[in-house]
Amino acid sequence: MSAQRSRDTVPELALRRALHALGFRYRVDLPLPGMRRRRSDLTFVRWRTAVFVQGCFWHACPQHLHAPMHNGEWWREKLEGNVRRDADTDARLVRLGWVPLRIWEHETVDAAVGRVVEVLGSRGHPRALRILSEAVRK
Repeated sequence: MSAQRSRDTVPELALRRALHALGFRYRVDLPLPGMRRRRSDLTFVRWRTAVFVQGCFWHACPQHLHAPMHNGEWWREKLEGNVRRDADTDARLVRLGWVPLRIWEHETVDAAVGRVVEVLGSRGHPRALRILSEAVRK
């Protein structure tokens, strides 16, 4: 498991490139407020938005999870623990006034960018608001 990347994964890099091309600026791999050992993949600090790009296996995607057969009980507990930690992180962020946004690795980049822009627009991010207003005009 230590060989698994915790940052700069292919889906994360694709999302970062697409958002950067639209002019968004963000922090990468930033510790979360009040949770020093937990980090978000992309953080929009001023707009209190934490984006997590989740792997389907490690975060037990309901669409794509194929639980390992070998040592199945251990893996089930491991993956359920990851899901519980994600839910706890989200709840803590919400209590602090943040918006946690979870994006699955199987989502298209365009869909993921759309979700991020939508959330940032709801938080008043000027670039996101401009992109959303241009989309309405089309």
